[in-house]
Amino acid sequence: MAKLVLEFERPIIELEKKIEEMRKYSDNLDISHEITTLEKKVDQLKKNIYSNLTRWQKVQLARHPDRPYTLDYIEGMLEDFIELHGDRFHGDDKAIVGGFGKLNGETVMVIGHQKGRDTKSNLYRNFGMPNPEGYRKALRLMHLAAKFNKPVVTLLDTPGAYPGIEAEERGQAEAIARNLFEMSHLPVPIIVVIIGEGASGGALGIGVGDRILMFENAWYSVIAPESCSSILWRSWEYKEQAAEALKLTAEDLLSLGVIDRIIPEPVGGAHKGPKQCIEMLKSTLTEELKKLKKLKPEKLISQRVEKFGKMGAWKE
Repeated sequence: MAKLVLEFERPIIELEKKIEEMRKYSDNLDISHEITTLEKKVDQLKKNIYSNLTRWQKVQLARHPDRPYTLDYIEGMLEDFIELHGDRFHGDDKAIVGGFGKLNGETVMVIGHQKGRDTKSNLYRNFGMPNPEGYRKALRLMHLAAKFNKPVVTLLDTPGAYPGIEAEERGQAEAIARNLFEMSHLPVPIIVVIIGEGASGGALGIGVGDRILMFENAWYSVIAPESCSSILWRSWEYKEQAAEALKLTAEDLLSLGVIDRIIPEPVGGAHKGPKQCIEMLKSTLTEELKKLKKLKPEKLISQRVEKFGKMGAWKE
C-alpha cells in the first residue's frame, strides 16, 4: 500500500527520491559528497517545514493513517492487558476499547477511541465514532476502576460521536453528559491524553480528568474545521481559515489553559516514530500518576471541578 504523502511534504519526498536514485549509481560513480549535501538539505528542509506548520497542516498530521492508535499504545505500554466489553444495556461498541493492564507494574484502567487502518477495519470500528453504548461502556469501566481504587487513563482520537439517528434514539447526548458528570466526581486519578483527533463532544465524553495531556501534532476542538467552515461559509473550502480561528493546536490550548502538558513528537509526526511516541507517553504517564497518587480523593475531585469550572471564564 502506497504511503500517504501530504501536500506540504512533497518537497521533502522529492529530494529523498533523488537521494535514493543517486545511491543506486554510487557504486560506479563517486558522488558521496553530492549525496551528503542533499541529505543535509533534506534535514534542514524538514526542520523548516515541520517547525512552521499551519493549524490545518497539524490537523492533517493528526489524521495520518499510520499514526499510533489506542491499541498500539496499549500494546506498547502495558503488560497483561485484559480488554473488557459491553455496556450491560445494549451492546459492545468497537469504537471505544478499554480494560485493565499494568503500567510499570501498577494496574491502571486504560480507555480510548479506536480507528481502523483500512476500509474493513474502519467499518468494524465505525471510523472511531462511538455510539451511546461506547460511552456507557467507558463509564462502566471507570466505575470498575473506582471500585478497585485504580487510576484511569483515557486516550482521545475521534472525528466525533456517531451522528446517526439510531445513536440519537439510544440517547447519545445523555450518555456523553452523564460521563462528564460522573468523571468530574470519580474518586481516582484520571489522566486524559489527546493522541490524535479530539473532536467535539465525541472526544469530551471521555475527556474530563485531573491532567490533560496532548501530543504535539494532535488537535482538540468543539468542532472540526470542515464542519465549522460548512456552518459559517456554507462550504468546506474555508477549512484552513476555520482551523486558524478555532485555535485547536497543542500550543494554543496550553496557552488557554485547556491542557496541562504537551508531549513532543518525532520530526514529521508520530507516524515517523511510533515506538518513540509510545515510550514518551509511558514515561509521561508514570511521572504524572506518581504525583496524582499522593492526593486524597476529596482533593482530586475538588481540584478537578475547579479546573474545569475556570475554563471559559473571562472579564471585561
